[in-house]
Amino acid sequence: QVQLVESGGGLVQAGDSLRVSCALSGRTLSTYAMAWFRRAPGKEREFVAAISGSGGNTYYADSVKGRFTISRDNAKNTVYLDMNSLKPEDTAVYYCAAARGSYGYSPWNYDYWGQGTQVTVSS
Repeated sequence: QVQLVESGGGLVQAGDSLRVSCALSGRTLSTYAMAWFRRAPGKEREFVAAISGSGGNTYYADSVKGRFTISRDNAKNTVYLDMNSLKPEDTAVYYCAAARGSYGYSPWNYDYWGQGTQVTVSS
């Protein structure tokens, strides 16, 4: 059984940086394409970033491109999202997700989800 556990969320100020992590257990991480999604209050869950199983390809939403970086350490079974130049509109619960197939921009592409970690950016 695959389990995903996010960590690293918190309260930061606008312009700060933060790293959130997602640890996968139960399977080998390299088997899966991984992604981060987020859900802000009153909004739909939205795609943030994705990374291929090997880590060779990454994909970003336009809203975070140039500020966020997704990476993975398959030896540690962990995926990271480094967030720089944070803005109040980045405030959301951040979820990591794993796909048995290739990455996608829709939540429907993903088979496993973590419980989420709250990121709050104050102005």
